[in-house]
Amino acid sequence: MPTISVFYGIVIRMYFKDHAPPHFHARYGEFEATIKVEDLAVLEGHLPTRALELVKTWAAAHQVELAADWEHCRAKRMPAKIDPLV
Repeated sequence: MPTISVFYGIVIRMYFKDHAPPHFHARYGEFEATIKVEDLAVLEGHLPTRALELVKTWAAAHQVELAADWEHCRAKRMPAKIDPLV
């Protein structure tokens, strides 16, 4: 599972050949959530409120890149790194 970004202790990853809809996995400590790229809805799991806000802020700024990375992963190609939230 490639790591595409890391910021404030949050790790963003995507799996190769993962199931639809396009999504990414965000991990913060022992918490993990699966978040849909299109509307940033939490599909599964849980993150603390502040961590989820940071992830959604980051993802909103990088939705086009996340969608492209999703396609790379579906094709078993390495996704591009995405700049962290600063």
